[in-house]
Amino acid sequence: MEGIINVLKPPGMTSSDVVVWIRKILKIKKVGHTGTLDPGVAGVLPICVGKGTRLAEYITEQGKAYIAEVTFGVTTDTQDSYGKVIRETSPILNRSELERILSNFTGKISQVPPMYSAVRKEGKHLYEYARKGIPIEINPREVSIYKLNLEEWFDGQFPKAILDIECSKGTYIRTICHDLGQTLGCGAHMSYLVRIRSGPFKIQESWTLEEIEEAVCDGNFSFILPLTAGIDLPKVSLSGLRSNAFRNGLPTKREQVKILDDKKEPYVQVMESEELIGIGVWREEALYPHKVFK
Repeated sequence: MEGIINVLKPPGMTSSDVVVWIRKILKIKKVGHTGTLDPGVAGVLPICVGKGTRLAEYITEQGKAYIAEVTFGVTTDTQDSYGKVIRETSPILNRSELERILSNFTGKISQVPPMYSAVRKEGKHLYEYARKGIPIEINPREVSIYKLNLEEWFDGQFPKAILDIECSKGTYIRTICHDLGQTLGCGAHMSYLVRIRSGPFKIQESWTLEEIEEAVCDGNFSFILPLTAGIDLPKVSLSGLRSNAFRNGLPTKREQVKILDDKKEPYVQVMESEELIGIGVWREEALYPHKVFK
């Protein structure tokens, strides 16, 4: 059993909880997720099964999309609704003021990860320092925000906004929410978040845990997608002879490789007929094995 499952993670479970659940329901050991979702966050969580676990890094590298709710006037120590309130004010704020600054948060931006996060510093997670009250300098890092649209606005004592966000891996949505509040001078936190896409996997095509359990009971495993479903890399094809050479770590000259996609990338999916047999890398005029599925 191998492939990728587009799971709709419910709030209240960690990503690791979902892995354990899938491992139990499918009765297999080789299961892994492709990027952590906070326990309170719902949404798309691609789960790799069998040989699919070797593709997790390629899926993780792809972009993500979210719908986020921001509450203005309330700042928390975790930058989301699960933290301790450290500042509260009733801001005089309207929709146009938020719209005016959104363009400052698109494109390549510098972002300081939150203290309550799994980012590592000197071998420890940042949340370990935060829980012990140990101050530590956090280095900013560059992320890309491809889209940041204001979808809805709600007036009130603590105004709320619904944002549609597309971004690169490693982006903290709660930090975007926090930073919007800082820029507007009133503070803010992320009060709700759902991930609607991870790479090519969309929430409309995801499976709930209940749906997966019911399908397994019926002997239906159509929720397990093929290995190629989650990789955004060009494809090449090898003959039977060259496929065996690839599996044994040998390179193949370019003229012996059938190019299936026009995209020019150093890394490619290597196919034998309809089967993905590994990931190859171009070096000069030859295709070398990078990752082989045996």
